[in-house]
Amino acid sequence: MFGFADLLSLAISAFIILPVVIFLRELGYLVVSLILGVKNPRVTIGSGPRLFRFSIFDIRKHYHVYSWYSYDSLKRSGKAAYVFLYAGPILVNVAAAIAINAMLANGMLEEYRTFWDRFVFYAFYYVLFDAVPMKTQNGKPNNGYIIYEMLRYGKRTDYNQEPFLPSTSKVEEQYKEEMERINKMRKRRAKSQSRKRKERAFLKK
Repeated sequence: MFGFADLLSLAISAFIILPVVIFLRELGYLVVSLILGVKNPRVTIGSGPRLFRFSIFDIRKHYHVYSWYSYDSLKRSGKAAYVFLYAGPILVNVAAAIAINAMLANGMLEEYRTFWDRFVFYAFYYVLFDAVPMKTQNGKPNNGYIIYEMLRYGKRTDYNQEPFLPSTSKVEEQYKEEMERINKMRKRRAKSQSRKRKERAFLKK
């Protein structure tokens, strides 16, 4: 029977564990790209209007599981660098899951064991769907598929004219365009509401 305790566990998984696991996944791209010499890296957390930017972190208004990594270019390129970059998210989540699992096996983190057991589960869940070669629901390949095709054919086969990881500069341009569109809609709505208020005030006289 699904009770309050299950609802609480579901909320913790949805609003704490999953976002953290996805954030770690994006950090995998960041760590590897820093090794490869990245230009203009950015980790975007959430969606919608920007709340603030701190260094390379872009914090958005609507918090949930939506996060992504972007960069403009890498100094080092080639087959090995390409594979290493897309393996980054897998390696980071595997490392985090194994480390936490080892601590649990040695009697550590017992006070919050259920939380950490669930964390390890979701970390390996994302590793599974990142590492096993497959195409996602939108038809794009996952990291495992990209790595497999690169190792097999020795070339980029992510089926995108644009890089699989977006350019930070283009993301910023798209964000500014989107915010301009939203602001224009808000101004039109405000004018419309103001006009209606004036019409109502006139009819009351």
